[in-house]
Amino acid sequence: MRCPYCSCEETQVKDSRPTEENAAIRRRRVCPDCGGRFTTFERVQLRELVVVKRSGRKVPFDRDKLQKSVEVALRKRPIETERVDRMVSGIVRQLESSGETEVPSSTIGAYVMEGLRALDPVAYVRFASVYRDFREAADFQEVLGEIAGDDGMGDVLSAAKKL
Repeated sequence: MRCPYCSCEETQVKDSRPTEENAAIRRRRVCPDCGGRFTTFERVQLRELVVVKRSGRKVPFDRDKLQKSVEVALRKRPIETERVDRMVSGIVRQLESSGETEVPSSTIGAYVMEGLRALDPVAYVRFASVYRDFREAADFQEVLGEIAGDDGMGDVLSAAKKL
């Protein structure tokens, strides 16, 4: 593994441990040249996935991009990192086990919406506002109306009405 600081190709593994319910291995590494320390993750990849965007453009699937978009939706929310990692791993497993190599971006968005709905209602609404391209307040009201029937969602709707 190449050092991200000095590009030395001879880094050493100092510690390895399983993460994400044994679905990945976390490795702490150190560079013998510059002394830099960094972490890598090793995961099973069943197949190469390609995301088909709305425009028809095809791009390689990027787990990190998925992780970052979920983290943006969850910014400043009291959700444990492990739960987020499990959700993202679950989405990736669903995509890989579908048997398809080309996945529409709308399918990925639907999986994220489903996961966020179970994880955090505020993050769900945040993600929905981007995913569904909200243009006016009525769009927010519609989504809040959808989730108001879920357990505990009435509180979210009440808080939103106070704003």
